[in-house]
This record gives sequence, C-alpha cells and structure tokens, in this order.
Amino acid sequence: MHIVEVKTLADAKEFLQLPCAIYAQDETWVQPWNHDIDQVFDEKKNKFFRHGVCTRWILKNDADKTIGRIAAFINNRTAKDNRVGGIGFFECENNQAAASLLFDTAKQWLQLQDMTAMEGPINFGDRDKWWGLLIDGFTHPTYGMNYNPVYYKQLFEQYGFKTYYEQYVFNYVVNQPVPEKFGEKAERIARDNRYRFEYLKKSELEKYAAYFHEVYNAAWGSHHGFKPMALEAAKKILNTIKPIMDPKLIWFGFYDNKPIAFFIMLPEINQAIKKLNGKFDWYHKLKFIYLLKFSKAVNKCYGVVFGVIPEFQGRGIEGGIIKAAEEVIQPLNKYTDMEMNWIGSFNPKMIAICESLNAKKIKTLATYKIMFDKNAEMKPHPIIK
Repeated sequence: MHIVEVKTLADAKEFLQLPCAIYAQDETWVQPWNHDIDQVFDEKKNKFFRHGVCTRWILKNDADKTIGRIAAFINNRTAKDNRVGGIGFFECENNQAAASLLFDTAKQWLQLQDMTAMEGPINFGDRDKWWGLLIDGFTHPTYGMNYNPVYYKQLFEQYGFKTYYEQYVFNYVVNQPVPEKFGEKAERIARDNRYRFEYLKKSELEKYAAYFHEVYNAAWGSHHGFKPMALEAAKKILNTIKPIMDPKLIWFGFYDNKPIAFFIMLPEINQAIKKLNGKFDWYHKLKFIYLLKFSKAVNKCYGVVFGVIPEFQGRGIEGGIIKAAEEVIQPLNKYTDMEMNWIGSFNPKMIAICESLNAKKIKTLATYKIMFDKNAEMKPHPIIK
C-alpha cells in the first residue's frame, strides 16, 4: 500500500469517486453532490482557507487501486489555543492496516505543524455539514450529514480514537398532535397579543436576515467558542438557501414587534439528490428542481437552526412557534417527518425540548479525538454556559 497526496485533477477525481466503490452495495447511501465536496477543498470558495490550511490523500493498494482517502486540516482560529487539528472525509475498505496508515499520515502532517491532538471526522468548514461518525441509526442520511459503514467505528476505535462528544438526530412526526405541555404554553402565549409568529416572505429576505442576525447573536452568545455573526453573513445564508427553501418552514417569533425567536427548517433535499448520482449539470439541475418542487419525492424536512433570546427562554416560546408552524404546515400534507440534526450531547436543553415534543432519537454520531501523547489527558468538551 502507498499514500498519494492529492495534487492533480486525476488524484482529486479518485478522491471524489472512491465512495462509489465503498457503497456500491449499500442502497441507503446517498452520493453527495460532487461540487459540495469539491468546494471544501477550493481555496477560492471555502472561507476557512483564509485562516487555515488543508490537504488530503488517497491510499492505493499494490495493484494501484484506490482503497482509502482522508483529509487533514487546521483552523488557526481555534488551533492557536488548543493545538488540535482535524481529519475528515475518511473512507476506507474494511482493513485496519489501511485505515491506520491513513490516520498515521494525517497525524504526522498535523504534528509537523505543532498540533498535539486530532478530532474527527469533522469538516474543514462549519459544523452543519460532514461532521461526526455514524455509530447508530444507519438509515437515509439527511443532506450534508455523514453516512458510513458500520465497521468504521471499529477502524477508529482500534486506532485509539476516543469519543469526545456525540451528536443526535431526532425525528418528529409532523401530523402528530403537539404534546399537551407545549399546547398549554402555546395557548397561554396566544392569549397575550404582544406575541406573534410568522413565516418568512421571500420578497422581504433582507428584513428577515436582520431578524435572524439579531436573534442568533443573542441566543447563542453564551455558548463556548461563539463567534458573533455579521449581518452580511446572515444575508448570505438566507440567499444561499433561497433556491431550495419553503418559506412556510422558516418561522420567526416577536414580542412587541421585537424579534425574539426563529426556527429554520428546509426540505430534505437528499431525497432528490439520491436520484442525481452526484451530478449537477444543467440537466440534473432541472431534474432536481422538478423533484423538489413538482413531485412527491421530497416529503421530509429538517431543522437547521433554532434560537430564542435568553430573556424569553423558558417562557413557552418554543411551544408557541411550534404550534403556529403546525397550523400552517400540517394542512399542506407535504411533509410527513421532520428531523432535528446536530444536537450535541453537551446541549441538555435542546435534548430536553426534543424529548418533550415526543421526538424519537433515530441516529447517533460520534466526534472522536486522539491525543498524540498517550499520557496526555483528554479534557471533556466545554459545556454550554
């Protein structure tokens, strides 16, 4: 076996196409859009290159067949304090020696740049994509979510990786009644005309971006490692999701006309992407639009982000916004299920909300960490304040 650092277009194509061989017999796997993966490694398109470095490798066997891949990266904004690098986009045949060679290669590269540990699998980008190893619930992956064979857990753990934290996915059946606890709170809020809830209007995207920006920074400001969002970033997020958004899945809450909460959901587009084989040329774009807008292929949605400003937390705003959304979404008869993704084991408040809604935990992903010094202590993940 030998490692090849990805330097050429041919190497990049091998890196991109390897999963097609790994998952050839797995009907559950959804081939990601090729351009989604390519953009992670494009210095012109991935903003993390402004404050980080990244490289990747493929692993070939003695017959020169690609049997594995891995990427390693350093986010200088976080690594300057904790000296932890990241690995991701790992794929490998069921071969511990091959997996260990990939991990060793990433480790050595990170050590040369003064890192003392590595986390993975994570993304060289934001946490909403390609983060964590699936260890339970090997069902259809939501858009941007990692999916992998069951044996990957053994490959990681036999190498020495330990679970740093877990991420959960909860499933909520859209047409089920809102639990009584939430219904009572929603009714109490409904009697107070200072509260109101509304869904996004595409024609007023800038206005809603300002609401999103204000609530997000207030709601998440006390979280460990939080970096305030700029207004332009909020605008960019909404403009990016505009082509696929269903406005009736994006909700805002107000008190005396001041924004206090939001809930952003999107159609689960992986249900359409599965039929595109990773392609996104003009024909496949048209096919995607048809599947998303005019067919019944997409009948699920997923939660992207949720926030309530601190002074209104615990007052039942969650029940109010969910009840308001239910009254609009249920009559559509379009969405049967909603998945709530990326709920960290270190976020008991959000876990409690999901459980109170009678949502069922359907997936568990693990973010692993390994210390390069075997005698060094792995500190627990920082807890939300």
